[in-house]
Amino acid sequence: MIAHIQGKLVEKSPTEVVIDCNGVGYHINISLHTYGLLPTTDFIKLFTHLIVKEDSHSLYGFVEKSEKEIFKLLISVSGIGANIARTMLSSIEPKQIINAIGSGDVGTIQSIKGIGVKTAQRTILDLKEKVLKLYNLDEVSMLQSNTNKDEALSALEVLGFIRKSAEKVVEKIVATMPDATVETIIKQALKNL
Repeated sequence: MIAHIQGKLVEKSPTEVVIDCNGVGYHINISLHTYGLLPTTDFIKLFTHLIVKEDSHSLYGFVEKSEKEIFKLLISVSGIGANIARTMLSSIEPKQIINAIGSGDVGTIQSIKGIGVKTAQRTILDLKEKVLKLYNLDEVSMLQSNTNKDEALSALEVLGFIRKSAEKVVEKIVATMPDATVETIIKQALKNL
């Protein structure tokens, strides 16, 4: 119903903004990603999505139209409401969410606060085909390295390493050698842990 709102930025915080549009102040919920992209000028435009419930009408705003589309995809999944979708978009970059869904990376989705294994799996199951159709395959080209990275991390955890420290080391390895096999990632990680 309300596709976008354009006006003077009156208030802003990392989770919400108020935009004055011809004397009416619109309270709009935002993600941290959008907060980071807000222009420094007073005059802004946000793409919006209106959610109507029995007891409330809530506006969610996005600087990028692509983030709004991802938000709409996420809230279509059973068990993911607007606030969880906003948390997801605040926790990791929208492109990372798309890549994780497209490559079936349950670990990345599950790493978001409030998302359990079942919700992560359901998200991937429900959205994988849509994501692969909507976004060109270049954006999901991390498929192989994501799978290898996850397998290597799982193996390192089994070997007794703490996931957080192993993740940092594995991230560096994957960044320098994107085509590395699982074995190569594990061997390199063992040298650095």
